[in-house]
Amino acid sequence: MTETRYGRGAAFGAALLAVLTPGLAAGEPPKHADSKVAAAKLTTERLDVVSATGTHTFDVEIATTAQQQALGLMFRTSLAADKGMLFHNGKEREITMWMKNTYIPLDMVFIRADGTVHRIAARTEPFSERMISSEGLVSGVLEIAGGRAEQLGLKPGDKVRHRLFGATP
Repeated sequence: MTETRYGRGAAFGAALLAVLTPGLAAGEPPKHADSKVAAAKLTTERLDVVSATGTHTFDVEIATTAQQQALGLMFRTSLAADKGMLFHNGKEREITMWMKNTYIPLDMVFIRADGTVHRIAARTEPFSERMISSEGLVSGVLEIAGGRAEQLGLKPGDKVRHRLFGATP
């Protein structure tokens, strides 16, 4: 079974989105924080990526619940260079993501259970419903600002250090 940003599939995600953002006009981010969206508040933790250019620290929001993973970085209009979101699924599996309702391009860093970067989907297309696959078994995905992985020289085989991958930054 593959996992998507919507956890258990697009139908669940569409239903959840309708509940979280009632009255949302097409193509416009929400004008206010809906109470259900606010309830999905994520914790932020430090995460390091280690590439040929050095160690780079990010403050990442941790999306662990189905609701948090369904919302992801949707409707955000910016993402700072040192920020991101980490989706963690525990055991390794094929993971797919998409960019529906995501306003900014992202780099999706697919990570194996030991923290090794498996694959990077660079500069993903905003609003696209095309599935983006891990193309192998991974246990997590780090989303960072589009183009940031290239700026850092991040490549498959590099390491991500975070408690969810057995190492703390």
